[in-house]
Amino acid sequence: MSKILIRGAKVLGGEAQDVLIDGETIAQVATARQGGIEHSGLSAEGAQVVDAEGQILLPGLVDLHTHLREPGREDSETVLTGTRAAASGGYTAVFAMANTFPVADTAGVVEQVYRLGKESGYCDVQPIGAVTVGLEGKKLAELGAMHESAAGVTVFSDDGKCVDDAVIMRRALEYVKAFGGVVAQHAQEPRLTEGAQMNEGIVSAELGLGGWPAVAEESIIARDVLLAEHVGSRVHICHLSTAGSVEIVRWAKSRGIDVTAEVTPHHLLLTDELVRSYNPVYKVNPPLRTERDVMALREALADGTIDIVATDHAPHPHEDKDCEWAAAAMGMVGLETALSVVQQTMVETGLLDWAGVADRMSYAPARIGRATGHGRPVSAGEPANLTLVDPAYRGLVDPAGFASRSRNTPYEGRELPGRVTHTFLRGRATLVDGKLA
Repeated sequence: MSKILIRGAKVLGGEAQDVLIDGETIAQVATARQGGIEHSGLSAEGAQVVDAEGQILLPGLVDLHTHLREPGREDSETVLTGTRAAASGGYTAVFAMANTFPVADTAGVVEQVYRLGKESGYCDVQPIGAVTVGLEGKKLAELGAMHESAAGVTVFSDDGKCVDDAVIMRRALEYVKAFGGVVAQHAQEPRLTEGAQMNEGIVSAELGLGGWPAVAEESIIARDVLLAEHVGSRVHICHLSTAGSVEIVRWAKSRGIDVTAEVTPHHLLLTDELVRSYNPVYKVNPPLRTERDVMALREALADGTIDIVATDHAPHPHEDKDCEWAAAAMGMVGLETALSVVQQTMVETGLLDWAGVADRMSYAPARIGRATGHGRPVSAGEPANLTLVDPAYRGLVDPAGFASRSRNTPYEGRELPGRVTHTFLRGRATLVDGKLA
């Protein structure tokens, strides 16, 4: 493995530092003087030098909620194309959701996804196991076998569907408690969302589209935090999207309940007003909510009520999105734009600094998912999983340049700040000057 010297990067947005990577680890970190006049004195002999003056150096990003679609829907995404998209977005580890074909509900399937991740080489892939067999909500899947497999599964989710049976949810929480696992719930009461097409509110009433009420999410979260308290287990709330959900999680944490929650980039920026265009690119589960909800989510992410940002990267082929609204699939791609959206909504608004971004997009998701070697400090002796971002960059989003196999982004033609220039996975560059290595 070669040596790499990163010159003059602002580590977590702080003072400029030189960072020497030797092999798979960070060998040295030393203060540099900004302005390109003096550096720390770290030797560049035999090292590839990366001039990072003015750039922010973060620990490699970790996504706790990614849909890689393989096996079964390789027309949407594969583990290879998904991890290339992840590297392009600054990610060094992603957790792959279980709603594949076949469903990742056995040790054999999660090991297949795990091996495909190892072969791709662009980021680490940690499979998420299904909670129930076939995502049908009737019988617990092989939770213990998936945990004991080579994939070492610690996160379980029926994402795409809610574990709506309270008895099944309780049993899952009891089971994973034995090995420190976590159940990640897709909070959607199915009876309350039958035929729903968008957020229930003024816009849905005016457009005549079936409404998706906030209470459908909030009622499941309320039930599950109480179940987690009763069992003494960990529960994680996927893609939290309403102001009411924020209040329930805040209350649960004040009681000492072991609950964590995530928000997606699109729920930090976009509102249901966009649905007036009838463009299916804005159709997503949970739906885009109101401006009030967006502001509540931002505040909750800033104060730590919401623990992490997770992309819910949901690729779909062209034909599943380029159709009438009612027939369109739900979901948006997000790996390659997530950091830019967080910069715009959280950093440039003053709600988070870059150290806070590192916590919400690296440290905390790695901790929740038990991602060994990720979400580590940028300091000597730590694994060299790192991301460099140029915060001064401004550019229009062009999905034609995406590494993902799918193009269903809601940001096409929108100007977003920031650009990931380099991504390093255990000292090996997976992205160099914005291009995949």
